[in-house]
Amino acid sequence: MPEPRIVSVGLSPVGRTDLTGRDLFSAALAEAFEGLPDPAEVVEALYVGNQSERYEHQIMYGTLLAEWAGLRDVPAERVEGCAAAGAMALRRAVEDVRAGRHDAVLAAGVEKMTAGGTGGATDSLSAAFDRALEQRSGITAPSQYALLACRYMHEYDVTERDLAEIAVKNHANAANNPRAQFQQAIDLDTVLGSDYVAPPLKLFDCAPVSDAGAAVLVAEESVAADLVGTDETVAVTGAASAAHNLAVAERNLTFPEGAAVAAERAFEQAGRTPGDVDVAEVHDAFTICEAMLSEAAGFAPRGRGIECARPPGERSEGWTDVHISTSGGLKARGHPIGATGLAQAVEAYEQLTGRAGDRQVEGADTAFLLNEGGVADAVTVTHVLEA
Repeated sequence: MPEPRIVSVGLSPVGRTDLTGRDLFSAALAEAFEGLPDPAEVVEALYVGNQSERYEHQIMYGTLLAEWAGLRDVPAERVEGCAAAGAMALRRAVEDVRAGRHDAVLAAGVEKMTAGGTGGATDSLSAAFDRALEQRSGITAPSQYALLACRYMHEYDVTERDLAEIAVKNHANAANNPRAQFQQAIDLDTVLGSDYVAPPLKLFDCAPVSDAGAAVLVAEESVAADLVGTDETVAVTGAASAAHNLAVAERNLTFPEGAAVAAERAFEQAGRTPGDVDVAEVHDAFTICEAMLSEAAGFAPRGRGIECARPPGERSEGWTDVHISTSGGLKARGHPIGATGLAQAVEAYEQLTGRAGDRQVEGADTAFLLNEGGVADAVTVTHVLEA
């Protein structure tokens, strides 16, 4: 079976920008193919992660970005899973290479969230909720996650200060990430003093509205070796997903069961365990997400995921020594929905190839990615990467 390898990555500026979606993709593509042959000489298929057509009134992103990349008559498809769309595109690329359908596949993601303003972003994200049971009540993404946070805090004696420490940690990481939307450290008083968005979640517990495009080239091992040096590629040894359920009221509010299944599947494919992971990008659209999903990934015992804010060695018994969200996570690197899962892959690639600069985790050779769409457990996509 062919081994899929990440050959190169690209990520546009993340944040508020005047660039259109196609221009954001072009910026990412230019970085990914710097020093490589033209995409038309390499890429045999394209998958595009994109959450919503509402921001730019644009569908057909597969065809549009294939055209923009100079690709003609290749399979080109948009995939959608709300915030998990980018990881879905990566998983499709990995599966195509692993199955021998294609030798080189481009996974892309793009979102121009600021085009719709705050109201447009709120409305677009709410489309990920169950229409009959949730949307008509007017519930929003922050209020959904606030429900999870309230229950988690009640069951495990967690405080708002505990949540705030996650935000502080991720902003500290982003301060060392030239790709991040917010390259500035913050303190606990800043987080705790910020306004409530949906109690107990405050402004600094929430990821921002972001624009960005991302590109990740996945190729079969021999093709990858022809394009770049062996030490510049990263193997994708596990790729999995799990769709649990849509309505928050009909699930376990404190443990994302579907995410745990997706993590187990990826680790099983890779022949690895959570304890083998050196760095992990764990979905943190809200601070409570990182805590709960750290538990689902198998890094932390139940109720202690909140300690993801602490460095390895300062956590409770049962925690692994994983470094979490070294990029700054969605919270501070930014959360450009359709590009988010691929932005996670960019960070993992840089960590495993020794290119993470001041964020570099010494000796990192195994990474784990967890990208979720919907609210916490609607759909989760996971990957294991190895140097």
